[in-house]
Amino acid sequence: QVQLEESGGGLVQPGGSLRLSCVAPENIFRYYVMGWYRQAPGQQRELVATIRSGGRTRYASFAEGRFTISRDNAENSVLLQMNSLQPEDTAVYSCYAGVGAGHWGQGTQVIVSS
Repeated sequence: QVQLEESGGGLVQPGGSLRLSCVAPENIFRYYVMGWYRQAPGQQRELVATIRSGGRTRYASFAEGRFTISRDNAENSVLLQMNSLQPEDTAVYSCYAGVGAGHWGQGTQVIVSS
């Protein structure tokens, strides 16, 4: 099993920022696509952003211009910098590793509220 260790969630006010981190096994991190998805209560899980081993990125429309996904190669981690957060961004954010059928982290809660 692939263990993905997530951190960085929390409670922020509208307009605030959070940075999520996902630490992956080195052999997975180096060679496979990784990313972040989110799921609000009662909603389906949806793509936020992905990043390939070569650095190419993909963003959902709601994330474009506000969120930035990146790789920290020294720490085997994928970062998601989220700026200008809005209440509709409230969700559980889960790390994804695109190896085999795909692996998921346990999720980290993000709440945007005043």
